[in-house]
Amino acid sequence: MRRESFWQRSGDDLYLYVHLSPRASRPGFGDVIHTEIKVKVSAPPVDDRANTALIKLVANHFDVSPSKVNIVSGHHSRHKTIKINGSRIDPRSLSS
Repeated sequence: MRRESFWQRSGDDLYLYVHLSPRASRPGFGDVIHTEIKVKVSAPPVDDRANTALIKLVANHFDVSPSKVNIVSGHHSRHKTIKINGSRIDPRSLSS
């Protein structure tokens, strides 16, 4: 099945398709490229630090605790699928 967007809802869960850029000078959300949103974190991709920074950044934006944000695929890749449970924030606000 082909994705049409960088996000998808399934019940109370929101899935984000992310292209992670570690060691960025300014953390934050970037452009949508194809069906992924670019997310920049300042942490290096060592000892899971970039993944932890990604989870904290996503949790903060979507107003949920970090325990509600999980990386479902791509733990050791720049291309990740993130699951957010319980957020009502519209993911389109990321690409504005």
